[in-house]
Parts: sequence; C-alpha cells; structure tokens
Amino acid sequence: MNHQELTAIAQAMVAKSKGILAADESTSTIGKRFNGIKIESTEENRRTYRELLFTTPGAADYISGVILYDETIHQKTKDGVPFPTYLTKLGILPGIKVDTGAKPLAGAPGETITEGLDGLRERLAAYHALGARFAKWRAVIDIGAGIPSPYAVAANAAALARYAALCQEANIVPIVEPEVLMDGAHTIERCEEVTSATLATVFDHLFAANVFLEGIVLKPNMIVPGKKSGQKVTPEQVAEATVRVLKRHVPSAVPGIAFLSGGQSSVDATHHLQLINAMGPLPWPVTFSYGRALQDNALVAWSGHASSFGQGQAALFKRAKLNGLASVGAYNGALENSAA
Repeated sequence: MNHQELTAIAQAMVAKSKGILAADESTSTIGKRFNGIKIESTEENRRTYRELLFTTPGAADYISGVILYDETIHQKTKDGVPFPTYLTKLGILPGIKVDTGAKPLAGAPGETITEGLDGLRERLAAYHALGARFAKWRAVIDIGAGIPSPYAVAANAAALARYAALCQEANIVPIVEPEVLMDGAHTIERCEEVTSATLATVFDHLFAANVFLEGIVLKPNMIVPGKKSGQKVTPEQVAEATVRVLKRHVPSAVPGIAFLSGGQSSVDATHHLQLINAMGPLPWPVTFSYGRALQDNALVAWSGHASSFGQGQAALFKRAKLNGLASVGAYNGALENSAA
C-alpha cells in the first residue's frame, strides 16, 4: 500500500470544480435505460453509448473520474483505444465497480447484503493492470417497517470495510458507498436518523479494518424524504440536514465526499449540491458522483441515432459543467436555460 499514491488519487477524484461520472450500470440496468429510448441493448450499442460519454469534448474540465463496469473496462473506442487508456490520456481517472450486487440477507427479511468479496484480491490486481485507479462498492440500506436492523447495517459496513482494505492493498482508492435508499415512505427526519447510524457504523468498521482514511472517497446519500412519503421539504432543509449529518460522522481526514444522486432529478441533484456548498466552509471538498443525474439528458438526446451523437455529448457536457459549478457553490437555476 502506497499511502502517498492513494492520497494523491483520492484528492484528484475530488479536485476543484470536478466530479465523478458513474457509468457502471450493469448490463440489465443499462438494458432498462435503453428500453426507455427504444433501442436494443447489444454490446456494440452499449460500447457506442459509453464512447459518446467518454469522448465528450471538454468533459475533462468537469469530470475527474469515470466508474466503469466490467464489460466496459475491456472495451475500446471505435479507433481501437482501450477506454481506460483513452480516459487516462485525457487526465480522467478510470475506476471500476467491483461488487456483484445486493442479495437477500439471510436472517433479515426485507434486507440485503452486498456480495463480491470472494476473489476480490485477484480481481483488483487484474483491474489495476487494466488501468483502474479507484473502485466502487455500493451497500444498500432500505428504510421500512422495522428496518434497517442494526445487524444489516453492521453486515454491510463490515463488507465495505473489507472491500476498502483490499482496494488499498492493491493501490486502488475505494469509493465507500453506503446508500440509504429514498424509495420508501419515510420522513426526512427518519432518513437523517438512519443515515447517521449507518455512517457511524461504517466508520467504526473502517477504523477496525485499518483502512487509511486519507485514501478513500465517501459516496453517501443526501438527506431527503422517501419518494412515497408525500412530505414536502425545501431544498434548504435537505442541504442543512445533509451537512449536519456529515459534520457529525465524517472525519476531516477523508479527502472528499462525492454524493450519489439516488433517484433525484438532474436539476434537484445539482441544486442540492449547490446549497450544500453554499453553507460555508466544510471540512472536505463536496462534489458529485452521479449516474442518471448526469446521463439522462444525454441518453435521451442521443436516442441511439448516429446523427444525434453530438447532441448527446452536448447534453452531457452541460450537465457536467453545471454540477462542476455547484461543487464550488457557483451554480444558479438560471443556468439551466442557457446553452452549455
């Protein structure tokens, strides 16, 4: 483990005005997105779409890193350049999703455990050789009647810590992603309570596993009410609750925080990020690691048509730029109606 190298990579991932593009959708997930624009999810269509994202002119001004899926890290541009090589030459760090998904947790009905630790040491070595310099593992915490249980939170935190330690052993920076889902009927207060307990448990396990905190990036959820709650809250309330939780539970040694969008609209995710950064000096850089909230407009603009490739790239660039501005508190809603 090279502490200096890990710190430098983690700091580059949260560099000023930049964030991370999450393009690590599994084949089944991207298939659902492609269904929405009525194109077939073939390997070549997936490759073309990822090429659209990665070759967007100017993207490196606002995107520090890209999370790839196993299929994608082995693919190439139409000119035959491996995607990790292409991104590295642009100054964008290639990353890789290494978990194998959330599965039912035995003994905890309605709760899940993220799997993928078996063989991870060997996979990380292979991914590092392919050019990956950071990795991602997503733990999923659902809120419902009687859940999450302390057992499920602890099991997922322990897996995150083991993953993080293995990443650092391989000189790969781990993105630590404990996602409290916004799918339920819970209030913003309940989200704050569960996220606080989750982050406290995660950092306990990271300490216990001797994870080098200066060499990680945290990817948490924002504090929002469940989609089915009907609770109306202001964007300011979201920002205030989110900052309160992070200040209480995230050590200042962590190089940065890159939020997941978690089903928020593209505009809401950007607006909330802006308000969080406008709340005065924070102990860490706070930026984005968005999937849908960065990609949705680009996917629709492209819609699988070669003639719309440029429109798709323009839509991605605009969204990346607006989030880059929000990450330094320089975004305002009027920019949504301006050209990129």
